[in-house]
Amino acid sequence: MSQERKLALITGASRGIGREIALRLAGDGTDVVLVSRPSEDLEQTRQACAAAGARAESWPLDLADTAALEKGIAEGIQKIGRVDYLVNNAGVTRDGLLVRMKREDWERVFAVNLTAAFLVTRGVVPSMMKARQGRIVNISSVVGLMGNAGQANYCASKAGLIGFTLSLARELAPRNITVNAVAPGFIETAMTSDLSPEAKEAPLSQVPMPRMGTPRDVAEGVRFLLSDSAAYITGTVLNISGGLHME
Repeated sequence: MSQERKLALITGASRGIGREIALRLAGDGTDVVLVSRPSEDLEQTRQACAAAGARAESWPLDLADTAALEKGIAEGIQKIGRVDYLVNNAGVTRDGLLVRMKREDWERVFAVNLTAAFLVTRGVVPSMMKARQGRIVNISSVVGLMGNAGQANYCASKAGLIGFTLSLARELAPRNITVNAVAPGFIETAMTSDLSPEAKEAPLSQVPMPRMGTPRDVAEGVRFLLSDSAAYITGTVLNISGGLHME
């Protein structure tokens, strides 16, 4: 990896929001490390980033396997030496009413959505502290701010990610490292593509802007928070929900 170019590590980068973030950063001249479960999608994203002019690596890791993830991140960071930008994007859902929710569904959602962010961040931050600069953006969700029936595990994990963001922002500010979160709303991704038109209609009817969001809408917010223009912004939650949640 070139020392002149910035390097971004993005989790959940094989598709959806993570893929769009990776492509936008690659197009800006940022080298990328893509972390996700082994899949053809991950390799396709890597190739697309390389075609955009970036040096792109893929680290096929299961973010639910905490032991393998911790080991893989440690080995990867030792190899590449540093990370300038970290985007904790990986997320899964295992929806269901609380009284019917299996413990393994609760634990898997927390493993991927929150524990993985902790492990990856802990592995990356020492290189940022040594450089006395860095940017971290955690992809939360608007339901982490407002809740949603049938998603107690997902909402709790995303709310936890916001608390994680605020605490780290205070810890790392003296080292010139900013830590922010993005809270997407109803976005066109694989998580929503399988929903029936009826299932999409109910949440969409609550969005003041008359459309679903796109991965690019979210990626542009992340891109801003990683930029020099956001150098004095830390500990904030950028709400990208088309007005679904207002404060």
